[in-house]
Amino acid sequence: MFQPIGLLWGIVTLIFGILVLVYPAFLRYTVGIYLIIVGLWAIIPRLQF
Repeated sequence: MFQPIGLLWGIVTLIFGILVLVYPAFLRYTVGIYLIIVGLWAIIPRLQF
């Protein structure tokens, strides 16, 4: 039913959401890291070595 990668991202998102509620300043780092990972995930497959 669930794809493993989708389930993994759901769990990671849930954990980060709880951490943001506990530590509001953590939001900056969470969003920054997320954007870097998503950007690299989009760029790397399109590079030709």
